[in-house]
Amino acid sequence: MPHLSLGNPNPLEVDVAVVGAGLSGLSAARKLLDAGKTVTIFEARDRVGGRVLNRKLKNGGVTELGAAFVGPTQDNVLALASELGLAIFKEYNSGTNLAYFGDRRVEFPSASTVPPLDEVTTTEIGTLIFELDSLAATIDVEHPWNHPNATRLDSVTLRDAAHSIVTTNDGRDVFDLAVETIWSAESDQLSYLYALAYIAGAGNETTLGTFERLISVNGGGQESRIEGGTGLLPNGLADKLGRDGILFNNTVQSISRQASGKYLIKGSRKSVTASQVIVAMSPPLAGRITYSPPVSAKRAQLMRRMFMGSIGKANAIYTSPFWRETGFTGQVIDTVGAVRATYDDSDDAASYGAILGFIQADRMKALDNATEAEIQELVGKDYMHYFGQQAADVEEWAIFRWDKEKYSGGGPTALAGVGTFQRYGTALKKADGGIHWAGTEASDYWPGYMNGAIRSGERAADEILRGADLV
Repeated sequence: MPHLSLGNPNPLEVDVAVVGAGLSGLSAARKLLDAGKTVTIFEARDRVGGRVLNRKLKNGGVTELGAAFVGPTQDNVLALASELGLAIFKEYNSGTNLAYFGDRRVEFPSASTVPPLDEVTTTEIGTLIFELDSLAATIDVEHPWNHPNATRLDSVTLRDAAHSIVTTNDGRDVFDLAVETIWSAESDQLSYLYALAYIAGAGNETTLGTFERLISVNGGGQESRIEGGTGLLPNGLADKLGRDGILFNNTVQSISRQASGKYLIKGSRKSVTASQVIVAMSPPLAGRITYSPPVSAKRAQLMRRMFMGSIGKANAIYTSPFWRETGFTGQVIDTVGAVRATYDDSDDAASYGAILGFIQADRMKALDNATEAEIQELVGKDYMHYFGQQAADVEEWAIFRWDKEKYSGGGPTALAGVGTFQRYGTALKKADGGIHWAGTEASDYWPGYMNGAIRSGERAADEILRGADLV
């Protein structure tokens, strides 16, 4: 395999420059290197992985501060894990889940997708899920903006569409909780067309995407985890490529086409000249780069209009997963606490216990300026409310706020509100001359997930290898 090429004070010339050393950029670089191309990767951080990040715990374990789960139909990420020899284990999902509606507590079996409520609410939620899945099945994941009703669907918020079917307060609360756990945004921030395309993408070429797959553990996107943490994926891939060709701490400032037709990619420390460029970043972050000549008007609008979700993770580490002893899974949804949803994040051997809580959307924004101690206190109260006084005996906290990350600006993915996806969605993947677009948002299947990141990087590399513009 050819080596990646280091930059130097006098810009080195390579075939392709890749901007971003997350799973998307690394996957693109690998495909290009395998085809004999010379490649340089720019990375603003001092590490690979982007929104995939491990943290070592004091007890010797590992927790994921970013993307954490894998599941059925996520073929690309599962294949990478297999190639790297990483073991996969099932997320703990045996016993009883909890739901809190204010002070009201509802227990329900882990086999159920949503908590049981009154007959009207249960019927309406079932009707809504059927509607979402049925409409998503009519979406072309490659070109969702070409749907016959795209203009109408893109003019409606996901909340308005859902609330036209679900009329009870409990039903609306449950749905809005589900939306926050998927997108880390409020349902009135999202275009209905965008949400339907996202649901359609929760599958593969032979399996239709469904809303249930996005929110479920068994058979869903939260079914499994990787032993040693998902951070092993980008790091293992980077090791295969060779880290000497990744320009760390080198933020791309501008991408300019020269008189020769080649591109000068100017970094904060080093620059490179390349025949083609892959920008493997979320659209909002890609919009921070100066392009000369300017990118298409559609691409410029897309980068301005898409926005990042708001998410934080609060992981409490215990000596053991004590909640299992009383028959609980560790999974909770809550309409009023600082935490919206929790999962059991203990290791596969249960040698220690861990409860992972997601702080999302408006709740995360409200805590962006809080101290870590304040977040620990708020989340700790939630965990004691859910699991009893034993939850106060936290050995270690692992708290991370993606909103405060300069080179992420939020997570888990960039989102589209009304009036964006139908008008400007084609610019997610359509190349601007020799500039190609990747990043998980630019994937057909599993956008917003690690699988989508890998797919989009490989697709962008294929464009270059085929010498074809994406239409």
